[in-house]
Amino acid sequence: MGGALGSAGDLSQFSLALRVMTMPKDTNQYGTIFGGVILSIIDQAGFVQARRHGPHRWVTVAMDAVEFKQPVKLGDVVNAYARTVKSGRSSVTVQVEVHAERFNPPGMTVHVTSAQLVMVSVDEQGKAIAFTSPATIRGE
Repeated sequence: MGGALGSAGDLSQFSLALRVMTMPKDTNQYGTIFGGVILSIIDQAGFVQARRHGPHRWVTVAMDAVEFKQPVKLGDVVNAYARTVKSGRSSVTVQVEVHAERFNPPGMTVHVTSAQLVMVSVDEQGKAIAFTSPATIRGE
């Protein structure tokens, strides 16, 4: 797909976790997408990746600093790629890379941001519980 601007590098170890088309309701007063919308996409992508470790209840307990490299524009398609970088007894650390496919000009893809999240498997009371399954589903 077209040129890449501000590429985060090789995505071969990542799976597509979420793809979202931006809409007018997502824009701020400058015509670009609210940062909070992108943070929500990152959070959802982290959940999708954690869910690949099993059908547990997963919650986000941490997200590292997020620095926006490029704006996301109305009509862009946002792609969030994720991979597990570490598994613990009850948690997984997930790396998320966010790219935007430009609507105008078409064919251009830009690296928007990266984030690392810690997702924890919890029971119905919200208490951390162990999980034993490695990532078993690779989505595309």
